[in-house]
Amino acid sequence: MKKCHTVFAACTAVLTVVGLGAASPAAGCSRLHVVRPGHSIQKAVDAARPGDTVLVTAGTYHESVKVTTRGLILRGQGRSTVIKPGKKKTANACAENGNGICVVGTKSRRLEGVTVENLTVTGFDRAGVFAVGTDRLTVRGVTAEKNKLWGIAEERSERSLIRGNTVRHNGDAGVFLANTMLTEAGAKDTRGTSVEGNVLRDNRIGVTVRRLRNLTVTHNDVTGNCAGVFVVGDENKPRAGKVNVVSNRIADNNKYCKKTARLPFLQGSGVVITGAEDTLVTRNVITGNAGRSPLSGGVVLYKSFVGTTSERNRVTGNRLVGNAPADVVNQEPAKRHNTFTRNTCGKSRPAGLC
Repeated sequence: MKKCHTVFAACTAVLTVVGLGAASPAAGCSRLHVVRPGHSIQKAVDAARPGDTVLVTAGTYHESVKVTTRGLILRGQGRSTVIKPGKKKTANACAENGNGICVVGTKSRRLEGVTVENLTVTGFDRAGVFAVGTDRLTVRGVTAEKNKLWGIAEERSERSLIRGNTVRHNGDAGVFLANTMLTEAGAKDTRGTSVEGNVLRDNRIGVTVRRLRNLTVTHNDVTGNCAGVFVVGDENKPRAGKVNVVSNRIADNNKYCKKTARLPFLQGSGVVITGAEDTLVTRNVITGNAGRSPLSGGVVLYKSFVGTTSERNRVTGNRLVGNAPADVVNQEPAKRHNTFTRNTCGKSRPAGLC
């Protein structure tokens, strides 16, 4: 799309073309909307058309932002562009639900091609970045920290790219991906969502993939959480699975997190697969994950809490060192056809899997 370099000046209702005074943009052009401290990001987002860019300059902004325009780029100027909760009540549904940035489609029409990049979102009661009903969402270069639930989360979304983010000190998962969060349903095919190249530290869980299929978790640095990567399914159909956990560093996830209604206490879990099928765990370096939780260990296959088995999962070609109670823990019977091959590891439960 042709760039016209127009500016939405100071988030007022005046559209100006740099150097030319007031003007209307040419048909088919994408526009640049610049937001400066003291002005509203939401007003610029509301004024944007498909394909426009909202550039948020360095500074601290106390508001939540709801994006419903396809192809919009919401871009900061790095970590110095900071979005925090607003100080006043607002009618913005994103803020009312406790989220920082919301990217929202509908059940009948997914919101396509939105990008959120190069900014910090912190201190929200729910998620830093939350998406629902999206297609080809990109979240990159975002620092999501100290949010009470999730750093970056999405549901009912397809073909997302979550790349190169720093996600830390969040109350639950750093990155949380699910089919639906409030209702029971079978696993959704994400059609190739990728979580790649992120730093995930000091969260409850680094990455949670819940009741989804066909996605990849790759080249992430997952350290200092209570648990590294969770792949979670249940008794609904279709079953969760076909998740690729590839080439990640998953180390020292030994923080203690107390039990919840859904899980026992967590400590020392590298990769946990529970109630999922046909998942591949390969070429990861998984070290120093140690604890006494039922889910502790380097790679753990665990029957789900509703009794669903994990079947036909493959753990192959990983380097596992110093995990406890073992580098590999398989709590499923052999007839479930989970396989453990070519791993470099020292101890397994049961014996013979290394």
